[in-house]
Amino acid sequence: MNYAITFPGQGSQSVGMLKELAEAFPLVKQTFEEAADALSFDLWKLVQEGHESDLNRTDNTQPAMLTAGIAVARVWKNHYNQQPTLLAGHSLGEYTALCFSGVFSFADAVKLVATRGKLMQAAVSEGEGAMAAILGLDDALVAEACKKAQQNEIVTPANFNGPGQVVIAGHKNAVERAISEAKQLGAKRGVLLPVSVPAHCALMKPAAEKLAIVLNEIKMVSPNVPVVHNVDVSTKTDPEEIKKALIAQLSDSVRWTETVQYLAKQEIELVLELGPGKVLTGINKRVDKNLNTLPVFDPQTLEQALKALGA
Repeated sequence: MNYAITFPGQGSQSVGMLKELAEAFPLVKQTFEEAADALSFDLWKLVQEGHESDLNRTDNTQPAMLTAGIAVARVWKNHYNQQPTLLAGHSLGEYTALCFSGVFSFADAVKLVATRGKLMQAAVSEGEGAMAAILGLDDALVAEACKKAQQNEIVTPANFNGPGQVVIAGHKNAVERAISEAKQLGAKRGVLLPVSVPAHCALMKPAAEKLAIVLNEIKMVSPNVPVVHNVDVSTKTDPEEIKKALIAQLSDSVRWTETVQYLAKQEIELVLELGPGKVLTGINKRVDKNLNTLPVFDPQTLEQALKALGA
């Protein structure tokens, strides 16, 4: 069966995540121990016992989510040895997908996303930026609301997540103006998101320039499973092209709706979401109701996914 694996990004994290899976499979905790060696701090302790505010800081969230995704993927591989046809990841999840496909080593990937988080945090002063979800409005009208709200500040669509769900990002005041403009254009709701940085907008350009330097120091090879990239909804084999896509991704929109449509066009019969929660599973179903999509984050969901693939 043709199946794809997707990895979630920031927003899916929670204190206590993967506890049940770790109790059933020691490989989960071993993966977090590897990450702790790379980062020189106890990531599992943060994930299981830390404060939510600490876990939600992007320089912690990013390595925690990448490690969680790889831990679930390793458990999956131990149970099902057929390679997926395609991989994709939402925002930070793209790094998890690239790591799983062998583009960079796990230790390098964990350090890379921790650095990415620090660069993003440093690019915008606390309280200066914001992100918000605009619900129940067409993509084009969300873009129009952002344009009207700019007033010499930055606010643009950041994540095209699915029909009627677009996340915007930029200067806090501009984001608040855009929420109000969107409501006037017919949006059902506009909700500020609890994030510490405005990702995927022009405010991240200074971070992207520094990330380019970091990426040049990391060994990267061609993927052994094609990864669909956020910025242009295409797959790449050349590490230099992958690097360019990752640099652009920091300040460009995540085109997730088109990514899910691309998976459907490749005759994918099942899409799995490996990692904490089931945010992407819900989004994917909204994009294409006919796409069979399942999360894997505990022993029960693992069992269901294996059954769906006839394993």
